[in-house]
Amino acid sequence: MPVFNLSSCITNPCTGCQYLRFATVLSGLGQVGDCSPLVHRLREVKSAWEIEQMRLAAEIQLTMFEAIAEVGCEGATELELSAAAEAISRAAGFGGNINLRRFPMQCDRAVVVAGRAGGIPSFFDAAIGGTGPHPGVGMGTGFNKIKPGEPVLVDILHAHRGYLIDMTRMFSLGSLDAVWQERLEDMLAVKEVVVDVLDQGKTCSQAWQEGHALAVEMGHGDHLMGQQPDQTNFLGHSLGLELDESPVVAAGFDRPLELGGTMAIEPKVVYAEGSIGSEDTWVRGERGMEPLSADGAFPWHHQW
Repeated sequence: MPVFNLSSCITNPCTGCQYLRFATVLSGLGQVGDCSPLVHRLREVKSAWEIEQMRLAAEIQLTMFEAIAEVGCEGATELELSAAAEAISRAAGFGGNINLRRFPMQCDRAVVVAGRAGGIPSFFDAAIGGTGPHPGVGMGTGFNKIKPGEPVLVDILHAHRGYLIDMTRMFSLGSLDAVWQERLEDMLAVKEVVVDVLDQGKTCSQAWQEGHALAVEMGHGDHLMGQQPDQTNFLGHSLGLELDESPVVAAGFDRPLELGGTMAIEPKVVYAEGSIGSEDTWVRGERGMEPLSADGAFPWHHQW
């Protein structure tokens, strides 16, 4: 009987039955080792071809957001907005799966949350939860309807040949009041700080510290990336073939984003009456941090 290495199953996505099966099959070759950390470190730095796939994904993603800008109206549901974007993505070749490393995490490719739905947490390790369409899918986009003056947060993924791109923008029917507008401006300021720290080649943990400190100074400490006690402690995550690659803009990641590293930077604040923030996917190149997703090509806040 092979030795069961519990620590390997905790740190890497493998069930006990899977581990025992592979360990038994490979037992004749000697002790079973874990090469997952090596594979994931190799994935951190993208080749020029990989970055090009993400750029192509971003082009499709932009048209998805443009579709949402066209169909939004009073009484439209979150699912109807998501469907408009989904149709474009599917027609462009999206295969339907969002790959994650962590077991047993799963998520939808689009999170559209209107008004108070944006303040509902979920099991997923992210700032935004949402109601989902029914209890069997208890997060993300649901049947909540667009109402005047409420923030509608749209967080959408697209994948081209398996390579993910991630972006968030805000929508509203009519204008948002000054409080929401100020919150969005604050999150854009936090985003700029995080990008600047990474651009200088400083560590991801330092980017977290400086971004978090600014948010606290602005009065958002209890609402940054979720409401207490459901806050998540990061401001950005690497992505590529998987949504949850390393490094992460969080405490403990005491190394920089390497040249060729790709990261979604997504400061958001969550309140009972809704959520607001921004997100773009970036690559760190020889000339510094460069946006792969739309950045200024699509407004931070679109008004229907």
